[in-house]
Amino acid sequence: MKRQVVSIAAILLCGTALAEPAIQTGYNTYGTAGLIEMPTANAMPDGELAYTFSYSRNTKRHTLTFQIAPRLSGSFRYALLYDQDPNSGPDLNTSTDFRFDRSFTLQYLISEETDKWPAFAVGLNDFLGTGVYRSEYLVASKTITPQFRVTGGIGWGRLAGVGGFDNPLGHVADRFKTRDERISNRGGEVEASQIFRGDAAFFGGVEYQVTDKLKLTAEYSSDRYELEDGATFDYVSPFNFGVSYQARKNINLKAHYLYGAEVGVQLTFALNPKNPPNYSGLEKAPPAVVPRRSAAALGWSGGAAAGGPGALQQRAATALGPYGIGLHGLEVSGTQARIEIDNRSYLTQAQAIGRSARAMTGVLPPQVETMVIVPVRNGIAGAQVTLRRSDLEALEFELDGAWDSYARAGIASAPGQLAPAPGRYPFFDYKIGPYFATSLFDPDNPFRADLGIETSARYEALPGLVFQGAVRKKLVGNLNESTRPSTSVLQRVRSESNIYEKHGDPALTHLTGSYYFKPADDLYGRVTAGYLEKHFGGVSTELLWKPVDSRLAAGIEVNYVKQRAFDQRFGFRDYEVATGHASVYYDLGNGYQAQVDAGRYLAGDWGATLSLDRTFKNGWSIGAFATLTDVPFDEFGEGSFDKGIRISIPIGWVNGQRTRDTYATVIRPVTRDGGARVHVNDRLYETVRDTHQPALAETWGRFWR
Repeated sequence: MKRQVVSIAAILLCGTALAEPAIQTGYNTYGTAGLIEMPTANAMPDGELAYTFSYSRNTKRHTLTFQIAPRLSGSFRYALLYDQDPNSGPDLNTSTDFRFDRSFTLQYLISEETDKWPAFAVGLNDFLGTGVYRSEYLVASKTITPQFRVTGGIGWGRLAGVGGFDNPLGHVADRFKTRDERISNRGGEVEASQIFRGDAAFFGGVEYQVTDKLKLTAEYSSDRYELEDGATFDYVSPFNFGVSYQARKNINLKAHYLYGAEVGVQLTFALNPKNPPNYSGLEKAPPAVVPRRSAAALGWSGGAAAGGPGALQQRAATALGPYGIGLHGLEVSGTQARIEIDNRSYLTQAQAIGRSARAMTGVLPPQVETMVIVPVRNGIAGAQVTLRRSDLEALEFELDGAWDSYARAGIASAPGQLAPAPGRYPFFDYKIGPYFATSLFDPDNPFRADLGIETSARYEALPGLVFQGAVRKKLVGNLNESTRPSTSVLQRVRSESNIYEKHGDPALTHLTGSYYFKPADDLYGRVTAGYLEKHFGGVSTELLWKPVDSRLAAGIEVNYVKQRAFDQRFGFRDYEVATGHASVYYDLGNGYQAQVDAGRYLAGDWGATLSLDRTFKNGWSIGAFATLTDVPFDEFGEGSFDKGIRISIPIGWVNGQRTRDTYATVIRPVTRDGGARVHVNDRLYETVRDTHQPALAETWGRFWR
């Protein structure tokens, strides 16, 4: 009997253990993986993008965090701090009423947690800002049970304010024993010599997952809050306590008891580009492969074959049209067909190629075994993809069909182009729909936005000759309410954007004519003239070298532009300038691209821009850039140099429909005039990259979609 009772108890205990919720990793008030205010040694899911808003008395923080890679995360923080004491801590402001502060954080996961060892991570806070939150840390986290996790770490700088002791790194070198105050108050300068220097202190905490949605947290904070204590809020204790509630998979709510005296709340909204809210089920189903069982099954009996090339091209255009793909050209020679397509609907060319190939199995004569499909964009051909019809018939329902089809495909440079299909030119298209424009992290307002109607049109007169433009009319918004005057000592090429918003309603955002051409193998050219963007019009020329099978590309661009009138219609202002850049592009693989541009910018300054972007297979793109020019930091002004984060979101990711439209925005800590480059639609690298082998290989998983 005892054995039966013990056995039943063991089964119940095991069942309880299996039902226990696993500990969840959350974001702290600074928007990084953490406890309440202290960090943890955890990484979020690769690619996750999160916005965190935290509030406690006289302190508001807005943070955007991106899991750049499985071990590396980056955060951009915008803080509103009220009633700060300028005599406490770094002398960074001249007012005791309000401080607006921007800062960055980087955290790297050194090692993941194992059965025996905790996870270890290292982080840098405010290494580019004014130094309000400047600190560094090493932290370890260990899951003791599925519901319980312990964290402990050592911090420097601001994280060495409670229980500080001599820096253990002082045994390595004497320079680590002392830490100087930040020299510059403008932000934007990295004072690397002060990292991990000065006194250190311990911090730590525990987390307990009560249910799948509810978690309790307690921490010991090593931040003494010297800058805030007594003015911003009251500091009594280093212990903080919190409760978090996972309202939905991507929404987390928190409440905190802070510093032994204050109450705080927090909201985190997270999403992952890899996990769209809508899937391709909302798209039109792809065409089925039509087997060549008989000529009659393909419609090639009787007089169908006697219609000639024109009839075949018409049938092909009719077959491709329902899938949002235009026929640019078609030629059949013996057992081979060359099909040039115009992808008007899919962000990945691999998906357009896959759908085109399947649609053409129901059109081409039975003797055609080889299909050579060439995506054409802006009138210039990309790589040619050679497929065997028999492979399509054999692999359509195979589990590894995507990989096998890529392994059997041939990708090479396209030798010339076919004559356009009848009716392909001229081509006219227009759109009327809503637009949404934002200004994020303005010093006076963290979020400004306009909503209105945009009418855009595109006219392709001949292969490579493209005219396009757009007009906007605001319906509601507050972008025009910014009254911050420009204090720039440089030519004001960007710092008067608020004046353009105030007077440009309605606005002609761009109106251009462009000619795209291919002067030689691996060379592409572009000439664009007109109203290039909201602030400048003129002439832009470009030449790009990009082999089809290479990850490397290089180009040169020369522009002569004039500043547009504030009303963004047809007038110009007095300023004109010649700009130009030499550019190098490199596809690092796994969706990462690096770019370096060196040359002359709109304000007449000379320098270089380094960019790093991550593009997901579904078209999402998140990146960062930084520009250094010959403008001294003092003359550049607040921020010291131009830098920012850029995000591009496919509209189809949101609504599940097929479209190449995207919503793009750039988040700058501050908009100044140094390092500003003219915006030109459809630059060459953007035009040809996704039609070449490296990008096709990255996205070939969508071939059968």
